[in-house]
Amino acid sequence: MPTTRRMPVRDLALIASFAALMAVLGLPGALTLFGNAVPITLQTLGVMLAGSILGWKRAFLALLVFLALVAAGLPLLAGGRGGLGVFVGPSAGYLIGWPLGAAVVGWLVERRLPAYPVWWGLLANLVGGIGVVYLLGIPVQAAVLGTTSVAATALAAVIYLPGDITKAIVATVVAAGVHKGYPAVSATSERSRTRVG
Repeated sequence: MPTTRRMPVRDLALIASFAALMAVLGLPGALTLFGNAVPITLQTLGVMLAGSILGWKRAFLALLVFLALVAAGLPLLAGGRGGLGVFVGPSAGYLIGWPLGAAVVGWLVERRLPAYPVWWGLLANLVGGIGVVYLLGIPVQAAVLGTTSVAATALAAVIYLPGDITKAIVATVVAAGVHKGYPAVSATSERSRTRVG
């Protein structure tokens, strides 16, 4: 008879904690520049931190939990937004890109663990936290607003990119400290059991 593997309590706690962190990062609010329909928020920093610290699976689940709460109507997005309506608006592609971006960051970081070279961490955040999120966000934003993808790409590069690069640097530095000071947090359950056994 096959046995089902349950997720350890520690992993569940970390997933819940990072979902809560996403909500906290939305508290400062949103900044809308030049009339752009998609606001600038600190929550993309949470996407990068989740991937950098939790690994791909737990980061993906943490962002899914957060988005499920948003879909349920809780006003957890920056600016007090929530509900199903946000998933059909201009920022829908970015929101969908969050769990995927966090997973890519986590997957790349896991390729080097237990070491965490800062240059590799920064590259992971740039590829997953910016590249993947933009890859999904920009076409959806363009489609919803009825603009061309080229125009939306240029707008994103001008408005979002400087701040997102700064967030990638911050996430990399924070993750480096966590990996150095608390390596057990970033270790996956399977890896922890292998080391103990």
